[in-house]
Amino acid sequence: MGKATGFLEYQRETGSIFPPEQRISNFNEFHLPLTREKQQLQGARCMACGVPFCQSGMMIGGMVSGCPLNNLVPEFNDLVYMGNWRQAYERLAKTNCFPEFTGRVCPALCEAACTCGLDGDPVTTKENECAIIENAFLEGFVQAKPPKVRTGKRVAVVGSGPSGLAAAMQLNRRGHMVTVFERSDRIGGLLRYGIPNMKLDKSIIDRRIRLMEEEGVRFMTGTDISTKTKADKLLKEYDSIILACGASNPRDIKAPGREAKGIYFAVDFLSSVTKSLLDSNMKDKKYIDAKDKNVLVIGGGDTGNDCVGTSIRLGAKSVVQLEMMPKPPEKRTENNPWPQWPRILKTDYGQEESTAVFGRDPRIYQTTVTGFISDKEGNVCGAKTVSLRPEKDENGTDPNGSRRRFRKDRRRRPGFHCSRFSRGAEMYG
Repeated sequence: MGKATGFLEYQRETGSIFPPEQRISNFNEFHLPLTREKQQLQGARCMACGVPFCQSGMMIGGMVSGCPLNNLVPEFNDLVYMGNWRQAYERLAKTNCFPEFTGRVCPALCEAACTCGLDGDPVTTKENECAIIENAFLEGFVQAKPPKVRTGKRVAVVGSGPSGLAAAMQLNRRGHMVTVFERSDRIGGLLRYGIPNMKLDKSIIDRRIRLMEEEGVRFMTGTDISTKTKADKLLKEYDSIILACGASNPRDIKAPGREAKGIYFAVDFLSSVTKSLLDSNMKDKKYIDAKDKNVLVIGGGDTGNDCVGTSIRLGAKSVVQLEMMPKPPEKRTENNPWPQWPRILKTDYGQEESTAVFGRDPRIYQTTVTGFISDKEGNVCGAKTVSLRPEKDENGTDPNGSRRRFRKDRRRRPGFHCSRFSRGAEMYG
């Protein structure tokens, strides 16, 4: 599979990206794909390894290595190289319900475990995947597939996030009558309101929902199944119930001053912006506004980064992002060998945009909040922070291990004065 010498003949090439100064003016996706011909050459770089870790989905060193969906990566890469786009789609669809979602927002664990990445640049598997599904939609390969025979069984799926939608798709195709219940006003869950539009344009979700409706899946929005009465009704009316409710309970910081106005959970902040964008293109002003505010994002993960990028698009005066963990190394260390997930420094789009706008990376490492400061009106205007230092636990886990504990450093950082906070998902109390 692939071209035997492809990884030697062709360099890794990805699609172009709008520069930060240009893309922060809107909430549109900012990645441009390669031409079909160039994408096929990227498929040629796949080496058809004897042991393709890219599709393994194994736990190695406490982290997943390779695709958790077990996508048949070398096979569809080869089909891309050969120009067999329809077969590539059919192969990808065997393991992945929604390649149009993962091809945009997945952290590309396949690429982190790619053999080419051991001593060079990995294959552009994530972009190959996105190219396959977008070409499939363009060419009309993706068609509704309603089941030919119905089982007579009724299934209720509570929650319309990625897991709920995947369960609904698979059960419907097996002939069951599936109804998806969503308490929000739109289908999608985390896909819809947790992921900003510039990472996943919501028309992509709508396109898939229309297909699922053609296949026979029913969607009920504005339906909150949280009381015993409603739950009992579902139990009576359906043969089986799947709870795909997501993780809507955020982790809070129990620190003095937490009750101050202007402190928000990340998903509440992101959801308000996306909903306003979808409802009125931001004209209704029904979102948590960061314009001309000094924003402090507590949490260094993907959601924290999304808060940074969203705040910049809203016109924040400044953005600071606190990360409890130490700053990762730029290259793999000896105790983090391939094909483990690389615990190295990654700079995402939000941090890139902060650097372009404010002249610096917003992240401050080994730091957390111990209290909040409010003004006379009760609005938050500052935070008390403290430096941290990592220690090995009682099992002697190394500094890059997953089991760590942190001690407060005697050297305290000065408080960051701010009038608007957005909390990241990775919150450490």
